Amino acid sequence: MTNESINHEFDFWLGDWDVFWEDKHGTNRIERILDGAVIQENFEGDGLIGMSVSIFSKEDDRWHQTWVDNTGSYLDFVGDFADGKMILSRNGIVEGKPVKQRMVWYDITTEAFLWNWERSDDGISWRTLWKLEYKRKN
Repeated sequence: MTNESINHEFDFWLGDWDVFWEDKHGTNRIERILDGAVIQENFEGDGLIGMSVSIFSKEDDRWHQTWVDNTGSYLDFVGDFADGKMILSRNGIVEGKPVKQRMVWYDITTEAFLWNWERSDDGISWRTLWKLEYKRKN
């Protein structure tokens, strides 16, 4: 795979990060693996240990991400980068009811960005359940 064939829209996420939410703190290491084709995330914070792999699919020209963690969660997302935001979403089930869930990376700079975990019960309006602040480690 050549560097030209790799999508670089998620490159802002690469690196080592301190992550803050509410009164909690975590760390996240993001790196390219498998000849640069896959972005791997390794997160630790507040007892949660998780990882994701993300890839830009040539089949549908969209980002795909799979998340797993030490609580037994498995989540799969698909989405795009547009208007300065990366938005990956999925159809989920919460308390037996279908919902839409999404992650939004925004206010992106080289040293920091914000990340929201959002949910829609009606498929139209969204509410933020968690808001995380990422700051690049020095």
